[in-house]
Amino acid sequence: MILKALKTSPSVDFCKNHMKKFISILKPYLRWLILGLTAFFLIHTLKTNWQEIAEIQITSTGWLCLALAFVVTTTAHIWAAWVWLWILREFNQTIKQRCGLHIYLKTNIAKYLPGNIWHFYGRITAVNKAGVSLGPATLSVLLEPLLMASAALAIALITAQQKYWGLQILCLVVVLTGVHPRILNPVVNHLRKIKWKVTSSESPSAFFYQLERYPLRPFLGEMGFVSLRGIGFLLTALALMPFTPQQIPLLISAYSLGWLLGLVIPGAPGGLGVFEATTLALLESHFPSGLLLSAIACYRVISVLAETFGALFAGIDQHLVENHKPSL
Repeated sequence: MILKALKTSPSVDFCKNHMKKFISILKPYLRWLILGLTAFFLIHTLKTNWQEIAEIQITSTGWLCLALAFVVTTTAHIWAAWVWLWILREFNQTIKQRCGLHIYLKTNIAKYLPGNIWHFYGRITAVNKAGVSLGPATLSVLLEPLLMASAALAIALITAQQKYWGLQILCLVVVLTGVHPRILNPVVNHLRKIKWKVTSSESPSAFFYQLERYPLRPFLGEMGFVSLRGIGFLLTALALMPFTPQQIPLLISAYSLGWLLGLVIPGAPGGLGVFEATTLALLESHFPSGLLLSAIACYRVISVLAETFGALFAGIDQHLVENHKPSL
């Protein structure tokens, strides 16, 4: 009774409202603070190791590795589009595969716009026009980054150095438990309430979709996506700096953690700066800072080029499909 009275008391509601206002005021400044700190760290490292970076020369084998990194990274984004279609099927929604691939690849590049939500908005709008209900469309784009984050953390734990294997196994069990529908459904619905409010013209029941089973296939698919991205990073690093096979797990683990933090920390759009600073901090004690910074910067360029190529390819393919439709 006391707890119930506290929950409904005006003073508690007053505190909650003021806390929400304070967080909303602080959030933009926090984003700029994170961006400023990461930019300062990267610029300082660049300034310190400028001479080493200027002396880097890429061999013909190195250029081949960079080309392969581009192909693998592009393949990763196409694979991510397939996995997103699997997520839609988890909510009993279907869409033509080619159309779904077009939607995902064309909207994916919008994540670099300020706000970091426009790829979500564009994807929801496009898939809704393609015949998918608004509720599952919204839940699919909210569930995807949660599964990606869980997959990246799982890979980081698996490939990390086995110094604390008991703790790593425990954390891995927690991650695998965290994608269970009993945990994911409340989280996804809470995010839906925060980011997208149901308007008066929409039925609230349209959003009452939930996962009915453990999303094993999408989760494994996202692990494949992060693994492909990691291979692209390895190929990029191989073009600029030597490393031994024994160092591959270290590179994959650091990449996965850097990519994860770039995904979840509010900073620059697309994780710009956060990924670079995290990966550099995790690996600079194992590799020359100048070579490492160059490899990370090259990988960012390759990643953006791969996403741009995917969007252009999807747009051209969609145009060709529409032009070859038989007239009625």
